[in-house]
Amino acid sequence: MSVTENQGFNTRAVHAGQAFEPRTGAVVPPLHFSSTYAQDGIGGLRDGYEYGRGTNPTRDALQEQLAALERGTHAYSFSSGLAAEDSLIRALMRPGDHIVLGNDAYGGTYRLISRVLGEWGIGNTPVDMADLDAVQAAVAGNKTRFVWVETPSNPMMKITDIEALAKVAHDAGALLIVDNTFASPYLQTPLDLGADVVVHSTTKYIGGHSDVVGGAIVVKDAELAEKIGFVQFAVGAVSGPMDAFLTTRGLKTLGVRMDRHSDNAQAVAEWLLERPEVEAVLYPGLPSHPGHELAKKQMKKFGGMISVQFKGGEAAARKVAESTSVFTLAESLGGIESLMNYPSEMTHASVKGTELAVPVNLIRLSCGIEDVEDLIADLEQAFTHIQ
Repeated sequence: MSVTENQGFNTRAVHAGQAFEPRTGAVVPPLHFSSTYAQDGIGGLRDGYEYGRGTNPTRDALQEQLAALERGTHAYSFSSGLAAEDSLIRALMRPGDHIVLGNDAYGGTYRLISRVLGEWGIGNTPVDMADLDAVQAAVAGNKTRFVWVETPSNPMMKITDIEALAKVAHDAGALLIVDNTFASPYLQTPLDLGADVVVHSTTKYIGGHSDVVGGAIVVKDAELAEKIGFVQFAVGAVSGPMDAFLTTRGLKTLGVRMDRHSDNAQAVAEWLLERPEVEAVLYPGLPSHPGHELAKKQMKKFGGMISVQFKGGEAAARKVAESTSVFTLAESLGGIESLMNYPSEMTHASVKGTELAVPVNLIRLSCGIEDVEDLIADLEQAFTHIQ
């Protein structure tokens, strides 16, 4: 079927880039493993296909799907989220340029920007993205090319006003980059709110089944797209055909999964809020969250991620993290199964000792699609291990 931007999210998720195979009528497009393509004479390419690093029908189908769901015009699928971020920065920045980013950014992103690309001459200033005056001052004080934000942020669950931040960035001649991994395009479409570029770890909610690693970049601007596409081809950190196929399969059910993730997380967060062991519950679906009203405005629901801080400090957080059975202690997030993470020593170990360091009394929950009563029961028994 022909997919239009006026169709609903789930219709676009199922059908964008997924036309049936014309020869046999196969409803699921075939998986193309070929690394190279026959030419009809020198330079006579069939539908532009030449070599697998540059183009692949399975990857192209995923990229069409991603663009349709993020309401962009061009999407690029990479071998990981960090590969996507690296290619984006090298495509659009030059030595001496600067990035203003959130002061609780994902540890891997900060490590890439600070320790890898810092050696290449890319500067950075971490700042509280909720403080627009501080962002504006940081942007004005440097040769800022990117304003980079996660909303909700990882793992402090801060909510940032994308429209307001876009104005700050654009007034300074900078681009606004939004990492939309936690929200997913089902809950939030930053390009509609003024962002210039959306990045994803498609490993997370988009893939959704903890069985494939990948990343993506989505844009609306043709000039930006051309530069990003050139680096993707020239550097070659592309998703392979099987990875693209698995990501597409996961993406088709993103909407129904995110509804369940969000509903489960809301119930778990409300339960946690009543527990005497808990110091703070960081979840934008709670009216007590400082970003609650803003999240209601720019998100469809509040997502599946919760961070929890314990009155018993590091010892309590570690004990809970190591005492669950339905929640699995593991890196990553966004899969159908519930995961538990201790960021200070796991996902954010690379920012220990910096202003991005995560509180040691904090655990991060990725609420899966299991029965919510079982998730709460699992946490309740884990809490009994706190001394």
